[in-house]
Amino acid sequence: MDLDKVVCNCMNVTSGMIKDAVDNGANTLEEIQSVTGAGTVCGSCLDNVQRLVAQFVAERVDK
Repeated sequence: MDLDKVVCNCMNVTSGMIKDAVDNGANTLEEIQSVTGAGTVCGSCLDNVQRLVAQFVAERVDK
């Protein structure tokens, strides 16, 4: 996975920024939005942001 890929163009949030937020304790879309701002402007990235949150939370739990 390219952690430098921009997921939210409006707020310039990358996959890596979402992963960092999850690694630091964010567990939900709402927490990711609060920390990164992803998905808070136009909302077109919400599905991708939610998918990444679920993936990174699952990876963290599996460690």
